[in-house]
Amino acid sequence: MKRDTYTEIAASLIVLLFVYAGTSKLTDMELFVKDMEKQPLPSWLKMPLVWVIPFMEIIIAGLLVFKRTRLAGLYAAAIILFAFTCYTILVLSLYFGQIPCSCGGFIRTLSWPQHLLLNLFFLLAAVAAIMYQYKLKKITTEKS
Repeated sequence: MKRDTYTEIAASLIVLLFVYAGTSKLTDMELFVKDMEKQPLPSWLKMPLVWVIPFMEIIIAGLLVFKRTRLAGLYAAAIILFAFTCYTILVLSLYFGQIPCSCGGFIRTLSWPQHLLLNLFFLLAAVAAIMYQYKLKKITTEKS
């Protein structure tokens, strides 16, 4: 079977992003908690998200590593990236007022417009990889 280089590259980039983002949040948990406490979310939701978000990023990265679970990982990545992108758009539109970034590592140093570009890049990569998977499946089915 022909290698799907595009999907492998897109998945690898998303794996790098999610592993980096998830582990940087976990390694500086005190800062992540402090930033999450400032988010415009219901107070009952903030602490569960402190644990869910980084582990979800790492789990999605794990799904992307294996060919058998890659499509599920791409869907999960697209969903979370879509949510992050919508949130960033709301922040940029000043819907919440001034909001600190709760990302980890160097990503927290990005401006909100830079966050939007980063999120859009990875979201488009995930969606394109999903569409490419269906195109490959259709071509394979037609050849059979």
